[in-house]
Amino acid sequence: MSGIQVVLITSIIFTAIYFLVRLRNRIFDVLLLLLLMSVSVLLVLFPDWTSILAKRLGVGRGADLVFYTCIILFWFVVLKLYTKMRQLEQQLTSLSRKETLDEAEPVQTSTHS
Repeated sequence: MSGIQVVLITSIIFTAIYFLVRLRNRIFDVLLLLLLMSVSVLLVLFPDWTSILAKRLGVGRGADLVFYTCIILFWFVVLKLYTKMRQLEQQLTSLSRKETLDEAEPVQTSTHS
């Protein structure tokens, strides 16, 4: 195993551990992460696989295939973050409205007899 393989695999493992701790309640995210990390480790250990797979998929080089895959994963992460941000904005709006209504003083109605 070469030095770069050790560095890359170590980085992948640390990233996986970090996200496993943060995503412990989201089974789909955890499974997706484990799949991506497993494939990453395999491709680091067997770099020729990317060239073989690239040729089968009609991509010129393995590096290009990795680049295209990273672009797809980047957009997946962007969309996931956007969705989470929208959800948090909606929660904040809801909480702000609730707090405003809770703090509002009731209107006194005068009754004249």
